[in-house]
Amino acid sequence: MFLESLHTAVPPHRYTQPECLAALRETPAYGALLPRSRGLMEKILGNGVSGIATRSFCLPEIGPGVARDAQELNESFEREAPALASAALLPALEKAGILAADLDALFICTCTGYLCPGVTSHVAEQLGLRETAYLQDLVGLGCGAAIPMLRSAAGFLAAHPGAKVATVAVEVCSAAFFADNDPGVLISLCLFGDGAAAAIWSDQPGPDKWQAGHFTTVHRPQQREKIRFVNSGGKLRNQLDKAVPGLAAEAVAELYAQRSADPDRILTHSGGRDVIDALEAVLPQALPDTRAVLRDHGNMSSPSVLFALDRALATANGDRRWWLTAFGAGFAAHACEMWRSKH
Repeated sequence: MFLESLHTAVPPHRYTQPECLAALRETPAYGALLPRSRGLMEKILGNGVSGIATRSFCLPEIGPGVARDAQELNESFEREAPALASAALLPALEKAGILAADLDALFICTCTGYLCPGVTSHVAEQLGLRETAYLQDLVGLGCGAAIPMLRSAAGFLAAHPGAKVATVAVEVCSAAFFADNDPGVLISLCLFGDGAAAAIWSDQPGPDKWQAGHFTTVHRPQQREKIRFVNSGGKLRNQLDKAVPGLAAEAVAELYAQRSADPDRILTHSGGRDVIDALEAVLPQALPDTRAVLRDHGNMSSPSVLFALDRALATANGDRRWWLTAFGAGFAAHACEMWRSKH
């Protein structure tokens, strides 16, 4: 399938890591933490060790955000996820020169909330998709979801020649923010940000168009408890194990060995500083696009790899082939290749 356009979006509320720390210090939730928990937050947010400069949230104020109950968190996701997805998709449609009513299918992946009907239903209504458009929500795939979503879109295009397809990865990570003494909860509070990335795809080749294909995947359910969301009193609690960087590196190395050709550039999910370090130890290239996404936005979960793709598109120069990978809950990792012909 061929890329017609790509657009990324973040909410308007942007904060530096020290600003996040200052706001959280003023909350009762911060005061109730154990000293070691406060120390962990001080280290990540205050000492510049995370590799993150700024993050964007659907929260006009950070402090009140960590005091929300489960109902308020769920309502935040239902309100913000469709709006953020639409904020990415509408400009992508404009770049591609088509109307929302021209779309034959809309695929949306997310893991930071649950709606039934899904986010696709809300976006279809907001943007005016026709009633016969195919809607597909992909949930439960975590940070790695964007690439399986692209694989699903490729399958639809193969079955429906001439179709126009939109894909959106959208995460309102702030809808899963709260504070307690669990390290996974606190690390999530310190690393994750909100964002969305939308792309338009077709089966029509064209001069210098980027084509996506050669999808691969590996899943290891026996490692599920190392990284997943669990339900905690109605809230999504991010369960993170210190083994995650090593698991990611091992899986990504396995997928990279299956590539069809050597890429000019490697683009990965920006899971965190330690994860990127582990990936660079097993891959033949540094990951500047991935590090830049982490620096500017934190870990946005599923949209992150597409933010890296967006940066690469802006600086493609003579590049002809890229290799993309994303990974997360499952434990699962996925990859695909993108290339463009010389003519």
